[in-house]
Amino acid sequence: MKPPAPRLRRCYVLDEDPDLAGGLEPNMRVAARQLATAPVVLLLAGPQPLQAWYGCAIRGPGLLVIEGVIARELRVACRVATELLGPGDLLRPWDLDTQELVPREVVWRVLDDAKVALLDESFAHRIRQWPSIAEELLARAERRAESLAIERAIASHPRVDMRVSMLLWHLAGRWGKVQTDGAVRIGLPLTHRLLGELVGAERPSVSHALGRLAKAGLVKQDGRDWTLSGTPADHAEAALRPLHPHV
Repeated sequence: MKPPAPRLRRCYVLDEDPDLAGGLEPNMRVAARQLATAPVVLLLAGPQPLQAWYGCAIRGPGLLVIEGVIARELRVACRVATELLGPGDLLRPWDLDTQELVPREVVWRVLDDAKVALLDESFAHRIRQWPSIAEELLARAERRAESLAIERAIASHPRVDMRVSMLLWHLAGRWGKVQTDGAVRIGLPLTHRLLGELVGAERPSVSHALGRLAKAGLVKQDGRDWTLSGTPADHAEAALRPLHPHV
């Protein structure tokens, strides 16, 4: 597939993602910064064919999300499982298993305008004298896999209330900000449909679960902001309460 016409520029990757240089001494960081450059694709919100850029990094580390929020929708047998990706996530071309027998389709949706760096073979060659950068990129891939494993465990719970509650706390660990009153605010464009795709539930069930959590004073939505009050234990207790308690 031919890459689409991009809004493209070049960047110093270590400026955009300072954590990649966390294992370098200051003098080494200066030298690495000059060589660790890469093209950056600027993607506007909406459907975007990210797979079209895989060919640009097929022999390099992959595509590094610098900024924004991207949803990866995997469609199998009329069902959709979604993964949220953000700054620091590494998308690797060889993640796609061409031998998989189950028919599937991947659709990418940019939820917030995004910047993606194309870490190609040339980038890998230029940073080879600083192995800690490559090690950090590998760690990113491992953390992404662990996050998916957690989401899979959450989605296996029989109660949708529990799935939604634990997912919100899982997302809060990465995107949440603690407020002065101790509540946690998550600034993500999470629709009820999207939450359903993340936890493996239908939208009406998600809306009902959110209504129960809101009634308990634990979840509040204000536009694209979600506020979590209490603790994960408080949410778990509320989620496990009987739907129709005896009077």
